[in-house]
Amino acid sequence: MEHFALTAIFLFTLFLLLGTGVWVGLALLGVAFVGMELFTTRPGGDAMITTIWTTASSWSLTALPLFIWMGEILYRTRLSEDMFRGLSPWMAKLPGGLVHTNIAGCTVFAAVSGSSAATLTTVGKMSIPELRKRGYPEHMVIGTLAGSATLGLMIPPSLTLIVYGVTINESISKLFIAGILPGLTLALLFMAYVAGWSFLRPQEVPPPEPRISFSQKLAESRFLIPVLLLVSFVIGSMYLGWATATEAASFGVIGSLILALGQGSLTRETFVQSLLGALRTSCMIALILAGAAFLSLSMGFTGLPRALAEWIASLGLTPTVLIVSLMFFYIVIGCFLDGISSVVLTMAVVEPMIRAAGIDVIWFGIFIVVVVEMAQITPPIGFNLFVLQGMTGHEMNYLAKVALPMFAMMVVMVFILIAFPDLATYLPDSMRTRPGG
Repeated sequence: MEHFALTAIFLFTLFLLLGTGVWVGLALLGVAFVGMELFTTRPGGDAMITTIWTTASSWSLTALPLFIWMGEILYRTRLSEDMFRGLSPWMAKLPGGLVHTNIAGCTVFAAVSGSSAATLTTVGKMSIPELRKRGYPEHMVIGTLAGSATLGLMIPPSLTLIVYGVTINESISKLFIAGILPGLTLALLFMAYVAGWSFLRPQEVPPPEPRISFSQKLAESRFLIPVLLLVSFVIGSMYLGWATATEAASFGVIGSLILALGQGSLTRETFVQSLLGALRTSCMIALILAGAAFLSLSMGFTGLPRALAEWIASLGLTPTVLIVSLMFFYIVIGCFLDGISSVVLTMAVVEPMIRAAGIDVIWFGIFIVVVVEMAQITPPIGFNLFVLQGMTGHEMNYLAKVALPMFAMMVVMVFILIAFPDLATYLPDSMRTRPGG
């Protein structure tokens, strides 16, 4: 009973601070400080400073601003125009037509961004007007874009996976490689939904695009090929053990600068804007991580994570039942918190549970990203829905409704992961690693 009272006090203090508009990172620091002062004999001040320094100086965390900067650089290039022009000839003959460019485009940009919002805006600013002009129904254009933009959280370099890896002290490179097959599988599920729609409602599908030759397709894709080569090199260097995540991120930044320079879109202004954009996002995430680390320390001193893990173990839940229960838990908290906050806020309690249940932490990282992806298109805090609302002017209820089929595909993906765990663990188990990776 004592530990349930502690949990209630922690949660009440957290939501009280969040409700007043305090930044998430500061709210986490505040809750942790209250916990240290009220429930432990350890002085809160020195513990907070030590924890913040330890978190901020983590070598694994250095990959975070570099991957963010890589995405910011490419976001300010002509990549969105090149992407639609390069992908549309290859997608036109698939069942469902050019709607697949939303999914394929998000898959490609996810591999250079790591951010769901950046993926959504980059792909959407070109695909939405083009698909509307060609007569594709609004619910398919908006729904597929909302869902497939969440691939930015799964396909490496994923910011959420970096945060998860830093939080539980796991290899970032292994988590990145683990996200490849599930990310591609989820993209295929989205494409299968589009194909199913085209068969069930053929009257909504516009007339097919004119046929073009293979050489014309290659010519249209000539600006997209360098981006694909950059992605392959960054991910391949980690898988083959040539580079750690941080080194691969450095290569990615250099490659992005070269691509932007070659396109003529790298100016002093765009360079400074990309740098400031990466700085703002990195500082926000670093503050959240510092708060979460201090909260984990505070709860550790109270014995709360261990007590809750023992309580869950006493219930005799099978790993599958525990995972399904956690899926519903994360869907609920995802309605009120963004994905990164959901991960860092809960891992101090959830990590002991999953380790005690014998669940692979690499596999669980992929699972938690899929569930956090659901939160991106779930009202009232679904961030992708807010971005789409700003881009299209649609009501939130409409956006949530058209994104619902993609939400269902993500639920299917969770059960695929449960049924076939090797989908997430095969590649990281077979990769070569370097120290610090």
